[in-house]
Amino acid sequence: MQLFDVYPIFDIEPVKGTGCYLWDQQGTQYLDLYGGHAVISIGHSHPHYIHRISEQLNKIGFYSNSVQITIQQELAKKLGELSNKSEYQLFLCNSGAEANENALKLASFHNQKKKIIAFQGSFHGRTSLAVAATDNKKLIAPVNETENVIFLPFNNIETLQETFHQHEISSVIIEGVQGVGGIQIADADFLRAIRECCNQHNAVFIADSVQCGYGRTGTFFSHDQANVQADIYTLAKGMGNGFPVAGIMIAPHIKPQQGILGTTFGGNHLACAAAMAVLEVMEQNNLVANAHTMGEYLMQQIRNIQHPAIKEVRGKGLMVGVELEQGDEIRKRLLFEHHVFTGSANNKNVIRLLPALNITHNEINQFLEAFRACLAVQYA
Repeated sequence: MQLFDVYPIFDIEPVKGTGCYLWDQQGTQYLDLYGGHAVISIGHSHPHYIHRISEQLNKIGFYSNSVQITIQQELAKKLGELSNKSEYQLFLCNSGAEANENALKLASFHNQKKKIIAFQGSFHGRTSLAVAATDNKKLIAPVNETENVIFLPFNNIETLQETFHQHEISSVIIEGVQGVGGIQIADADFLRAIRECCNQHNAVFIADSVQCGYGRTGTFFSHDQANVQADIYTLAKGMGNGFPVAGIMIAPHIKPQQGILGTTFGGNHLACAAAMAVLEVMEQNNLVANAHTMGEYLMQQIRNIQHPAIKEVRGKGLMVGVELEQGDEIRKRLLFEHHVFTGSANNKNVIRLLPALNITHNEINQFLEAFRACLAVQYA
């Protein structure tokens, strides 16, 4: 049997990882500024992370949600404290797509409405309803097509307000910073307008924080920077530092009913141990503040290069996009000539930088040296 060939992959196989570095089978060292799509939040093979998972596995690795699982309560408590949302409720699942799927479904259960507002450039996942709310027709199979999703221009308050007056809206789902969309940042006024419209029309504000959450942007949620509270926050990626774990945080006015959501693997003992390790390291090492500080340094240093090929540098914290004249070529040079992993976006001229939240000046400077060298060769 062969693997189903759906991934465009580089001919590189990392076999070891420590901190912000990877090594391939030949022993070549790589600087990882992408973390496998913003997943590696506390660095590869963090010792506390390894200890937490190993310790849990030596006790019990899995049982279903038909029994008491105390570590779920411990995770909910710690997550509430660090996110400053202790009054919220937590439902645990396995992936970002599943988190968004459950959030959209729960919103519709809550207000008995169907229509969803999503935005141009959005990416919310590849499952049924999540992909229907994703602005990429290539990913939407005929069975996923629905008239219940309305795509609006990003950061356009007037169109948002008009749509609420024209339709019965169940929910609005928005990334505080669009990742696949090329590090496009939601305006604070726009997020506040969404909150106001949802309040007026009994709709649910869903903050897709799968990539832009968990401290990456210098606050626990990027949406926090607009001083708004969403009704549901969706979580994944950096939540488990590589272990599949996700969740939705649900405001107290949305009441649970037994049976409306469910999962076999979500919230299992190992997943919760991984998620606890991440939060503990984030708290002990003040990684949210580090993300802000290192992100500002990274963006400013790139701007200081002042090369004509650099069109724009944008981002928040350690969620950074660099738009270039030939971004895809620079990205390949970084990887194959300087052994630096970076990411792409829908716009192939945008390089995405999503390093671990505990990255240091030394590692950023190593990237900057490689980046300058690539520009010099590409535009010689």
